[in-house]
Amino acid sequence: MAVAKGACLNHISRESSDIRKLANFYKDIFGFEEVESPKFEFNVIWLKISPDFAIHLIERSPDTKLPEGPYSAASPVLDPTHLPRGHHVCFSVSNFDSFVQSLKDKGIETFQRSVPNRPIRQVFFFDPDGNGLEVASRDE
Repeated sequence: MAVAKGACLNHISRESSDIRKLANFYKDIFGFEEVESPKFEFNVIWLKISPDFAIHLIERSPDTKLPEGPYSAASPVLDPTHLPRGHHVCFSVSNFDSFVQSLKDKGIETFQRSVPNRPIRQVFFFDPDGNGLEVASRDE
């Protein structure tokens, strides 16, 4: 399994009606590990990949009227070639080719591109809730 070695951010939160499914996705795809979280009046799962990066998955309130993610399964366009700038989380890996192959092996639809005039390759895809993800190569 490919493991993300760093991130563009050090903490993000995601609200979901199925935090277990989302947690399993991030553990399987990126190698996150589940860590103990505080007790709240709602369910949470905290995931950590390094001392510097964590994801907090928060059980979605039944009163929430917004879609699951910005490009949820209910969205008319769930196409990684149309992932808007600024609406995704970025990770970087040193084993880019094997990471991309692991996504393909899992049947995850991706879009790849290279950054012009730089040795950086990128792959874009979605998590189960429709949140955009980018993984960039660290082969510079």
